[in-house]
Amino acid sequence: MDMEKTIRQLKLRGFAVQHFATGAEAADYLCGQIRDTTVGIGGSKTAEQLGLFEKLSEHNTVYWHWKTPGWETLENANHAAVYITSANAMTEDGQILNIDGRGNRLAGQVFGRKKVYYVVGSNKICPDFDSALDRAHNTAAVTNCKRFPNKPPCQIDEKCHDCRSADRICRALLVTWMPMMDMETEVILIDEAYGY
Repeated sequence: MDMEKTIRQLKLRGFAVQHFATGAEAADYLCGQIRDTTVGIGGSKTAEQLGLFEKLSEHNTVYWHWKTPGWETLENANHAAVYITSANAMTEDGQILNIDGRGNRLAGQVFGRKKVYYVVGSNKICPDFDSALDRAHNTAAVTNCKRFPNKPPCQIDEKCHDCRSADRICRALLVTWMPMMDMETEVILIDEAYGY
């Protein structure tokens, strides 16, 4: 993994980039940047591990369906001024990959926000698109599936089968090549492993 190359390529693609040695530093930065606004958080183990809901709630109204389940929370998160998410994988040349089942996390990344933050641990950076797609399918999606009662084939052997199961939770892939038009997008890179 070449962090300097990744930073350089993300900037060439038009993303703002911040780079931190630790997750604690990244969380402190986000708390300093995001104040007195509405914040939506997509399903993200990274956000959970960094304690972002609790920290950001001190100075903002934060909507996260992992903390307050329900459709209303999902809608409020997707109408918030700021959206925080992570990535299932990122290429060294700055492509951001995310797989989702319901689509709320993907929608929050691409439309209607004042600003989107991707918070990404170094474990998610891959050399190229094929390895990033493999990581999104066979590491992130398969691990994420274990949180649910669904029983698609990947729960048996921990390998993506691109199945047609009604229990499949990975139903759409979003590849973000550049920030969406008229929406600020910042990538927060951390020199530690976060999420899966």
